[in-house]
Formats: sequence, C-alpha cells, structure tokens
Amino acid sequence: MVVIQWFPGHMSKARRQVQENLKHVDLVMELVDARLPLSSRNPMLDKIIGTKPRLVIINKKDLGDDLEIQKWVHYFEAQGILAVKINAKEQQTVKKLTKAAKEVLSEKLKRASERGIQNKAIRTMIIGIPNVGKSTLMNRLAGKKIAITGNKPGVTKGQQWLKTNEELEILDTPGILWPKFEDQRVGLKLALTGAIKDDLIPKDEITIFGLDFFKANYPTELQKRFKLTDEQMSLSAVDLIVLLTQKYGFRDDYDRFYDLFIKDVRDSKLGTYTLDRVSDLDKEDTQDDND
Repeated sequence: MVVIQWFPGHMSKARRQVQENLKHVDLVMELVDARLPLSSRNPMLDKIIGTKPRLVIINKKDLGDDLEIQKWVHYFEAQGILAVKINAKEQQTVKKLTKAAKEVLSEKLKRASERGIQNKAIRTMIIGIPNVGKSTLMNRLAGKKIAITGNKPGVTKGQQWLKTNEELEILDTPGILWPKFEDQRVGLKLALTGAIKDDLIPKDEITIFGLDFFKANYPTELQKRFKLTDEQMSLSAVDLIVLLTQKYGFRDDYDRFYDLFIKDVRDSKLGTYTLDRVSDLDKEDTQDDND
C-alpha cells in the first residue's frame, strides 16, 4: 500500500492559525469521532497545543459502540485528559460542554474567583480533523446555523468566534489533517468512515479491511446484513466480495459492491461500531516489550 499524503494548502495555513491563536484561549477542545477515538486525533496537536489545557470531545456517540467509547473515556482520563462523549445534534450538548470546560479549568477559575474576577467567559478553541462533526457542533453551540455542514471532508475553511452563552466563547478552526499516515491502518479507518477523500485509497483495500474488521468484531451484524450462512462467514474477505458481488447481481462489477459496502458501513446499516479498540493498544504494548 502506498504512503498516503494529503495536506492541502488551507490546512497548512490552519495549523499556523491555531498556533497563533492559542494565546487567546483558556483551553482547547479536541473533537474526535466515536468510531475513531484515536485514529481521528491529529498526532501533530500535542506539539502544537503544548501545555494548554485540553478537553477531548468524543462526538457521534450515536454511531459508535458505547462499550468501546467508554473504554476510550477511561483511556484518556488515565492520561490526565478529561473526555466526554456527545452527539452534537442533542440539545444538552452546550450544557454538557460548559460543565466539562469548567471542570478542566477548575483550578484557574478558583484562583480568578479569589482575585475577585467573576463570571468571565471561558474562551476555547475547537480543533478536529475533517468530518468529525465540527460544523454540526458549532451550529448546536450557536443555537442557529452559522457553519456549513456536509459529508465531504474539509468543507470548513474559515475561522470565527462564537458566543454560545454567558459562560463560553469558542473559536472555530478548519479541520486539520497531518501530512501523511505513518500507520496505513489509520488511513483505512479514516477512509471507511469518510474522513478522507474517497480517491486516496483504493476501494477494494477499504472493503477488504472493513469485512475483516466486522468479521472479527461484529460478526452477527455482518451476517445479518448480508444474509450470510455460518459457512459463508468463514470465507476470506476476497471470497466474500466475489460471493456478494454475484449475489447482488453485479456480475463482475466489484466496484458496485465496494460502493454498497462502504455506504452501508457509513450509514450504520451494520449497526454501531468503533474501529479503534483500546485492547489493540495493549497488544501493541506487549509486542513492543517483546521486540
């Protein structure tokens, strides 16, 4: 598989804007996808943000596996980072994030109160890679449609301050991807959920990865969706593609099945799922220890 590189000019500019504006905010809200709590994090952010207080927001909880999401909440908290899971479309989102922001900044707010500074709005910055739901969240926080939303990555390119209530002021930033994916599985996960452009990774590779993942982690949902027998479930991903392409009457047009499968996954036709697993990190740590 080729190294995937995608770093449009406006994203390079956005990274500089983030660095320049950090001094104007009290904390950073890092938005990630509940289906990709780790893979949808930008590894450059640690260097960019530095010691600035941070809140991880796990968005699209309605699309993710709740059990796995909760494991990621604990994972972040073990690293000293507060994490909250939300669905940006829900009404209580503003209240939930305001409470979490106050918790992250509790010591700073306490010191300010002791100096007689009361009711000062918390200034935050929302950062996330494309297609994690930033525009939807911004619209929810504003209580009106102020950001362009869409299913294509990278539709938000500008920056704007938004006053959500008397307690929160938020600086929006464009989605920022990193220059290349060192771990090719990260690229496959991002592609399967639609976080990167569809033409960056061949659809057959995305489909093979997806079938293998659902066979291993959500076999019941995969079997039910495509009406597969137990014997058929034991087939390899490649053989399943051949079988299902013919089953759907696509003859030898495998691209039609790739499109169908990827769309089904993105539309949650195979149920809720989380591609990143905390247990996989434990396996990687064990492997590193043995190397």
